[in-house]
Amino acid sequence: MKTIHYYFYLAASCFFTLCAPVNANDLPAQINQFFASRFQGSTNTVNVVVKSPESQWPQCEAPQITLPGNTKMWGNVSLSVRCGQQRRFIQTEVQVTGNYVTSARLINRGTTLTEKDIRLTKGRLDLLPLRPILTLPGAEGAVVLRDLTPGQVITVAMIRRAWVVKAGQSVQIIAQGEGFTINGEGKAMNNAAAGQAVRVRTANGQIVSGITNEDGIILISQ
Repeated sequence: MKTIHYYFYLAASCFFTLCAPVNANDLPAQINQFFASRFQGSTNTVNVVVKSPESQWPQCEAPQITLPGNTKMWGNVSLSVRCGQQRRFIQTEVQVTGNYVTSARLINRGTTLTEKDIRLTKGRLDLLPLRPILTLPGAEGAVVLRDLTPGQVITVAMIRRAWVVKAGQSVQIIAQGEGFTINGEGKAMNNAAAGQAVRVRTANGQIVSGITNEDGIILISQ
């Protein structure tokens, strides 16, 4: 089963504060360059509209553009622009064109997606619903949580990873620690996809917790 890729790709850049020196006389072009650098290595194209009036732009030779770490990738984005001790917030609209996943046909709830069910569509990512799936591997093997119409944008909220363990299922348990390995069996107490936590009741009634692997084996680290 292929792991759903929550929000692709360049999301790691969002965990850091990004700074770049700019020329105040060419702020829109520098802001465009600033955002374009976030998508380096992708096929996405970026256009940024500066919404704040020019009278609010900072006036210095080398203002610093800063993007908070939790800022979204596109849409309406507020930038911090600092000139010395003076700080201004510049409002922008970040327009990003790129690929996203849509349904290739009518898909019923509960269907496990295959490559025949989905396709890549190109368009404005900033106009899509929240958290669209951006790559085909990000959707393949996932289970649909609602009916999908042909051409519908597939988002993270519409799918889940397939269960490899279901509640009530007999499962194998492997407990590992320094210098030992213990094998056992029990019954799963909850559904879980690969990499998720699951509670297991053993034959003697003890409840243990572990992480399920791709084969549905429960791994417990000591």
